[in-house]
Amino acid sequence: MISRFEEIHAGITRIDVEYTRSGFAAAWLIREGERAAFVETGPLPSVPILLEALTRQGLTPEAVSAVIVTHVHLDHAGAAGELLRHLPNATLYLHAQGVKHLTDPSRLVEGAKVVYGEERFLATLGGAVPIDPARMHTPVDGESMDLAGRSLVFLDTPGHSLNHLCVLDTRSNGLFTGDAFGLSYRVFDGGIRPLIIPATTPTQFDIDQSRATVRRLAALQPDWLYLTHFGPLRFESGLADDLDAQLAGYQQVAEQAGADLSIPALTAALAALTKAHGQRIGMPEVPDWEMFAMDLNLNAQGLAIWRERALRRAAG
Repeated sequence: MISRFEEIHAGITRIDVEYTRSGFAAAWLIREGERAAFVETGPLPSVPILLEALTRQGLTPEAVSAVIVTHVHLDHAGAAGELLRHLPNATLYLHAQGVKHLTDPSRLVEGAKVVYGEERFLATLGGAVPIDPARMHTPVDGESMDLAGRSLVFLDTPGHSLNHLCVLDTRSNGLFTGDAFGLSYRVFDGGIRPLIIPATTPTQFDIDQSRATVRRLAALQPDWLYLTHFGPLRFESGLADDLDAQLAGYQQVAEQAGADLSIPALTAALAALTKAHGQRIGMPEVPDWEMFAMDLNLNAQGLAIWRERALRRAAG
């Protein structure tokens, strides 16, 4: 059983926002003295859980200086607008290309309904509250934020989306990776290293950018990876190698499909790649491959969109 709140180290608390299921999506609370920042918010229904995390730390909403979202997908940023209503001193930090989506989230909401289906969208994501741009800040690559003497460094990390940031916490030497360094669920641990797979969801995914971002993050030699999906991982270079090899495999799958980019067929091919990777790292008997079903379906959709763009460019 995964706890809703887990104090990791160095003033960092992992919060299970319980999107879709326990152990699927995390937000993070960083505390430094009497100041705090959230990294990721989860979807709109997560707000009470985030506020409870503050209470458990003995902090008031006024103590929060920053809310940081790695990108504007609603499982990462959907709660941001409503959360800011409760945090009078907080500024939202996000990529410059994400501002328009959270100022007016209507297109973001409609796009998510297409990807997830209306019923699942309403049950899990819920919507998004518009945010005043005056409460936003868009850091440039390499810019740092001071949290009561603690330095958080923003990195422009395209690939999963064009509006993706990662955040390096210099105190823990840990990276808040959003979806830029893939997905890894603790139930699949047990091999020579954790099972990690790419996150290639619609609509802006780009393989070349994603592979470059993985290499850039690995070159920083962090001690920790703080994955939104899901939880902290000790960094090791083999994880980056695994992601790069799988992204190369994803590209091969898409190219071999030609113009017939059937989502069920792509999903099945990606599932086969994932299982083969699990065997390579000596993963023990898997309790339930269906836990990856939604991820692999979304990955197939993003891969198909990427390939369609590539084919259009090739056609001139």
